[in-house]
Amino acid sequence: MADNKELLESLILELRRGTLILTVLSQLYTQEYGYSLIQKITGKGMNIDAGTLYPLLRRLEKQGLLDSSWDIYENRPRRYYKLNQQGEELLQQLTSEWNQLNQIISQCLIREE
Repeated sequence: MADNKELLESLILELRRGTLILTVLSQLYTQEYGYSLIQKITGKGMNIDAGTLYPLLRRLEKQGLLDSSWDIYENRPRRYYKLNQQGEELLQQLTSEWNQLNQIISQCLIREE
């Protein structure tokens, strides 16, 4: 039974990994720094740790989807991220693709007898 539990946890992790980019992009219409983004996403029911988020943010910025800026006026410097125009366009396309895939998968999950 323990093997099934470990397998299930591993498969759930894989499913979630596939949705992280869409999840993160969808939360960056407003400017966020890493920790605030973690809180925002976690508050909506999806757990994401800093070791996953920060490399993803850097990658998305390098791919030209996010803009970032440093705020050095608070107690600690914080790097803020926000979708740029290209990121917004890509998010719309990914959202459309997600909706289509969701419909297809929902149909596949219906058991036919």
